[in-house]
Amino acid sequence: MTNIILCGGSGTRLWPISRTLLPKQFAKLFDGKSLFDLTIERNLKLCDDFFIVSNAEQYFISLDQLEKMGLKDQRYILEPIGKNTAPAIALACLSLPEDEILLVTPSDHLIKDIKSYEQAIKEAKILAQNNHLVVFGIKPSHPNTGFGYIEANGQDVLSFHEKPDLKTAENFIKSGNFYWNSGMFMFKAGVFLEELKTHAPEIYGTCLSAFKNAKNENPLRVNLDDMEKIPSDSIDYAVLEKSQNVKVVYADMAWSDLGSFDSLYDEFEKDEFGNTKCQNHININSSRNLIFSNTRKVATIDIDDMIIVDTKDALLVCKKGSSQKVKQVVAKLKDDDIAKSHVTTHRPWGSYTVLEDENGYKIKRIVVKPGKRLSLQKHYHRNEHWIVVSGTATVTIDDRTFLLRENESTYIKAGEVHRLANEGKIPIVLVEAQVGSYTGEDDIVRIQDDFNRN
Repeated sequence: MTNIILCGGSGTRLWPISRTLLPKQFAKLFDGKSLFDLTIERNLKLCDDFFIVSNAEQYFISLDQLEKMGLKDQRYILEPIGKNTAPAIALACLSLPEDEILLVTPSDHLIKDIKSYEQAIKEAKILAQNNHLVVFGIKPSHPNTGFGYIEANGQDVLSFHEKPDLKTAENFIKSGNFYWNSGMFMFKAGVFLEELKTHAPEIYGTCLSAFKNAKNENPLRVNLDDMEKIPSDSIDYAVLEKSQNVKVVYADMAWSDLGSFDSLYDEFEKDEFGNTKCQNHININSSRNLIFSNTRKVATIDIDDMIIVDTKDALLVCKKGSSQKVKQVVAKLKDDDIAKSHVTTHRPWGSYTVLEDENGYKIKRIVVKPGKRLSLQKHYHRNEHWIVVSGTATVTIDDRTFLLRENESTYIKAGEVHRLANEGKIPIVLVEAQVGSYTGEDDIVRIQDDFNRN
C-alpha cells in the first residue's frame, strides 16, 4: 500500500503562522513536529511507500523534514499550479501499478487516536481490495458548519452534502447516520482511474496527456502548459458524488483539519487559566486565550477568549469565534510579501533570514547546506558584502574562485557574476549586506540555476 500525501495547500486560515512558502503542514506546531511529520509517522508502519504531490516551492521543505526523519528517495509529483484534488490524485495513480492500493491523505490534518485510525485503515483496505472507492467518515462531536458531510447506511454511501447551515447540521447530528467528510480516501489506482474516465473524462484525458509529456524522473515535473489544460475539480465532485461504487469507513479518531485558530486552540495544551501554554506569555487576570509567540514576550491583562499570534514580522489579534475571517486579511495582503513568506525563507540550498530591510540596504543571515550551492547570478542594482560566520565557502566572482573561511569577507560589485558553494561537511553561515538603489529579490539574473529557482 502506498500513501499518497497531498501537500500543496497554502493554509491561509492560519496566517501569520502559515504562509504561501511555509504553509501550516510544515510549521512545527506540536512538540517540534509538523503536521507533515505526524502524517508520515502514523503511516510508516501501515504503508510500504510514500508518494507526495506538491509544488516546487514546498518540495525542498518536505525533503528537509523527511531527511530529518531518516527518510530518503520518496517519490514526488510537482505541480506548477494547483488544480484541486482530482487531478493531483489522478497523476499519482498514473504513476503506479493498477492494482496498487492507495491511501490518500492530506498533509495538514491532526489525528490523535492512532489505534482507531489504524483500525479504520484495516477495514478500508479490505473494501479497497474488493475494488471499492473508500471514504473515511468522522463521527461528529458537534454540528460543525465548516465540514462536508457523508450520509450513510452502514458502509453504503447514500449522498454527500456540502457545508451546511447550523440548523441543517443540527438535523444531521440528530439523524445519527451523517459523518464529517475527512478528505481521506482509499482505492486501487486502476479502479480510481476507471471511475475518473467514466465520470470526468476531460480530467482523465488531460491528466493522461500531462503525465505522458512529463519527464519520467523523480520528481516528476508536470509542464505548465499541460497543467493549465486540466480542469480544476475535487475528487468529491469529479468522482465520488457520481460513482455507485463508494463505501464509507467511519471512526472516532480524534481528528481535526485545523482549519482555524479556534480549532488550533482546542488542540494546544492549556495552563490553569485555560490559556494555551506559551513560555513567552505573561498573564495578568486573563483566561481562555490562544497565545502563540516563539520570540517576543506577550503580556495580557484582563482579557478573555482572544487569539493572539505573534511572529517576527506580523501580529494577529482577534476574538475567538472570528478566526475564520483571517482569510479576509490574507486577501487584503495578496500582493504583499508578508502573505507569501516569513522573515526566514527556505531554498533548495538552505535558507535565508532577513535581519534588516531598509531603503538602500538589506541584511540577511544565509545558511548553505553541505554539498549545496547558490545559483550562478548577477545583480544590476546592488553590491553585496559576504562575511562568513562559520564553515568554509567556495566563492566564485567572475573568473576568480577562492575559499572564504570563518571571519573572512568579500565584496561583490553590481554586475559581477558570482556564486557561493559549500563543499564542506558542515553548514555555512554567513551575513550578507546588500547595498544599492534596489534590493528586491527579483534583482537577480540567473546565469546557471541547478534548481530553476534562486
